[in-house]
Amino acid sequence: MAESLLRAAPLPAGTEAAVDRLAADLIGAIRADAGHGAVEALLREYALTTREGLALMSLAEALLRVPDAATADRLIADKLRGGDFIHHAVRSESGLAQAASWALGLGARLVGPQDTPEVTLGSMVRRLGRPAVRAAAHRAMRVMGGQFVLAEEIDAALKRAGSGTARRSRYSFDMLGEGARTADDAQSYRQAYARAIARIGREAGNAPLPARPGISVKLSALHPRYVPTQRERVMAELVPMVRDLARDARAHELNFTLDAEEAERLELSLDVFAAVLADPVLAGWDGFGLAVQAYSKRCLPVIDHVAALAERHDRRLMVRLVKGAYWDTEVKLAQTQGAEDYPVFTRKAMTDLNYLAAARRLLALRPRLYPQFATHNALTVASVLGLAGLADQPATEEAGFEFQRLHGMGEALYQRLSERAPGLGQRVYAPVGGHRELLAYLVRRLLENGANSSFVARAADPAVPVEELLARPQALVETPAQARHSRIPLPRDLFGPARRNAPGLAFGDGAALRRLTDAVGAATGPTEATPIIDGIAATGHRRAVISPIDATVLGSVIEAGPDIAARAMEAAARGFPAWARMPAGERAACLERAADAFQREQARLLHLLQVEAGKTLDDALAEWREAIDFLRYYAAQGRHLFAQAEDLPGPAGEANSLRLVGRGVFVAVSPWNFPLAIFTGQVAAALMAGNAVVAKPAPQTPLVADLAVRLLQTAGIPGSALHLVPGGPETGAALIGHPALSGVVFTGSTATAQRINRTLAARDGAILPLIAETGGINAMIVDATALPEQVADDVVVSAFRSAGQRCSALRLLLVQEDVADRMIATVAGAARELTLGDPRDLTTDLGPVIDGGAKQRLDAHIAAMTASARLHFAGASPGGLYVAPHIFEIGGVADLRQEVFGPILHVACYPADGHARVMEEIRNGGYGLTLGIQSRIEEAVEQIADALPHGNVYVNRNMIGAVVGSQPFGGTGLSGTGPKAGGPHYLARFATERTLTVNTAAAGGSIGLITLDD
Repeated sequence: MAESLLRAAPLPAGTEAAVDRLAADLIGAIRADAGHGAVEALLREYALTTREGLALMSLAEALLRVPDAATADRLIADKLRGGDFIHHAVRSESGLAQAASWALGLGARLVGPQDTPEVTLGSMVRRLGRPAVRAAAHRAMRVMGGQFVLAEEIDAALKRAGSGTARRSRYSFDMLGEGARTADDAQSYRQAYARAIARIGREAGNAPLPARPGISVKLSALHPRYVPTQRERVMAELVPMVRDLARDARAHELNFTLDAEEAERLELSLDVFAAVLADPVLAGWDGFGLAVQAYSKRCLPVIDHVAALAERHDRRLMVRLVKGAYWDTEVKLAQTQGAEDYPVFTRKAMTDLNYLAAARRLLALRPRLYPQFATHNALTVASVLGLAGLADQPATEEAGFEFQRLHGMGEALYQRLSERAPGLGQRVYAPVGGHRELLAYLVRRLLENGANSSFVARAADPAVPVEELLARPQALVETPAQARHSRIPLPRDLFGPARRNAPGLAFGDGAALRRLTDAVGAATGPTEATPIIDGIAATGHRRAVISPIDATVLGSVIEAGPDIAARAMEAAARGFPAWARMPAGERAACLERAADAFQREQARLLHLLQVEAGKTLDDALAEWREAIDFLRYYAAQGRHLFAQAEDLPGPAGEANSLRLVGRGVFVAVSPWNFPLAIFTGQVAAALMAGNAVVAKPAPQTPLVADLAVRLLQTAGIPGSALHLVPGGPETGAALIGHPALSGVVFTGSTATAQRINRTLAARDGAILPLIAETGGINAMIVDATALPEQVADDVVVSAFRSAGQRCSALRLLLVQEDVADRMIATVAGAARELTLGDPRDLTTDLGPVIDGGAKQRLDAHIAAMTASARLHFAGASPGGLYVAPHIFEIGGVADLRQEVFGPILHVACYPADGHARVMEEIRNGGYGLTLGIQSRIEEAVEQIADALPHGNVYVNRNMIGAVVGSQPFGGTGLSGTGPKAGGPHYLARFATERTLTVNTAAAGGSIGLITLDD
């Protein structure tokens, strides 16, 4: 693709000079007209590479939503530490930048770089008074917000749009807000759009389309589950809603544009667009359109698709061409998902090049398409005019396209353009919304335009030569090899040369998703699990393996009794020496071949994870990837740790070295909730360290383990080194009591880990290691600075994904009481949108719990909570082994004394000054696995993370899904022994250290010392 973009000449021959002259003229206007550059000056003054810029962004994102004075004061003090706002206030000539600098400087001049928020506030309050500092900061944020947002509600927006010089511009109004999390959110946004369309229509005047005003609609704001896996529901519920809004817009002859969403939603957005377009009531209306993102590699195909729709329906459609607003999110998501490639270009120059290619395509498709070029880049504006043949001559409305800018930005550029081409259409994209709604929008604008590479930031900086700004994108990307950013590796190369990132799936790729679901649907797994000793299946008594989905009999398992367990231990003891002698590189190669085998058998493994463990496709895929990551990570670590002895310093005539060697026979006891990933991780680590392994899977999931062991052995791990022993507690006791045992690795309940520990302690002979990872009463602490929508997303995922059957799952949500009502209502509303059912259905969010015992325990807890706590939400259960999400409010941390392993969330509130008490209560509970913190106050985050002993602390994100090699997983206290799985210290615990000291001078002297040069 890069090659084709580079081959195509972006500008017609002979127009380059005219484009350069026009672009230079526009840049000159930007730099000369300070009155139109308030936002540009602010962005230049507070670059995101500065402490002040980051502080400004953080305050803008959070301050206005904080309801209580104490938290607002802490946030302000936290962001002012170390910032030089006074210098900025003196230096800046911009009124907006001076306003921000002055307000923040009131406090900053009193703040030392090392001051804590408490010291900071004490100093500020003594000199100014607490309310004055707070009011100044609030005023600065409101002034800044007013520059980016037209008005708080549509009537005021229309009045402002119709006054002064604004009357000369067309407007597209945007009702600000995050995507809907609840049905109430969606209904509120629908009503806001409907009211806005009615009001805009009454004030629209008599101009014909496309010169009339319009509205931009965010589809994700109109439906709480606007994701690809919910396509059927979205089409049934959202399309009629959008169609009704479009009909209202059509009645007023307004422009009606669907805003761009993330790449994962692109296909869904196009489906919604096509369905609405097909409405016969909208026939003959030329105001319908959508936004297309130039940073997307699918930009040109999308334009062609829209053109084909326009042709099919004999309509003119509007296409707003933007650079794209979610670039950093797209890059991170592709890396997290293990996608084959990024859906977006990783270099800005490639986005600019694609923008021009898309502009060329749009101009060629006139009049069937009406292009709307949204940009603040003077070179892009000039280049588009060059492509249209208008770089050196006045353009008129007959040009068949328009330019667009964001309210508060690009004013000087477009003022100059209107002087040169007064007939050319210009439209202002005008956000409308209250201070709560503008926060995320404001930060996105600051991020987009405050980055070092942003044209807006560089064009306003007189230190940047104009010639540098005129560098065309193809000059920055001379060859296809330069199309990718050198510091952004492909997702598969995320972890460098040592290991590949496990491949995954972008769920927004409909074709790839269908291929995977078809393969999994057609797959079959083994129907029999047996003990495997020395590579040979053992015989014995069979019992049925039952699916938790619908009680279907999947097959059978032969469980090992004490005699088979003893045989396995003895065989492992015999196999240990040969495996331990195998070079570390060869052991690592076996694990890497096993990873390849897991990839080849993806469909079978995913099938088993669904039918035997009750996992959704998303969860099964994540677990399969984690198993592969464990294999490759431990192989890479083992090559480093076990390949050769480490030389140590010592006196002359002596050689000292330290090496790691396997301990002997390790028993690996794994749980049912991650029957592939944890099973594989335990086995792979023990094998890589040079041990023979006897693996006992959970009784509920033996089929997954059977297939995993067979794949491991096919990859070259000898049957003498790896043995499978399915069974229950009796089998486990026989293994742990066997005299050949050298160590135990266990994941499961705290009570079982304690029993194993007591058994090992009571043995005569060697003191054996126990590596245990258990559960926890995992809490998330949320203060008033947290974004409610983000909290809702993270809480719902953390508490209810996998039906709450994760060791890391959120059990206790602790919310500052000042914001608790709204936070809890949003979380409950989001939980209400979840789908409980057969995990093989793509629309399902929660599958069953693992067995009848788990169901009974959860039902009993729900009954007890219903009698003693306040119920905020209870979902409906279809029966069987399905437990619906529940949310209960309890009195405090002490009211939850044990882990509840299922989709039940407990909530408690705390006062703004109650952090210390909450932390003490959590610490007194004795658990220390995962902890979530949602706060924009860095000092508070640091205090909580330092004060609590939890092994994994997650800040402003969900609490599950620890990534191998990035987030080593494991807890302390009642939550485990360590070291952390998937971390650099894990393998060493499976080994023992041996020191070798050789007297090299024994044969007559220290050769190394004697032969030194003088």
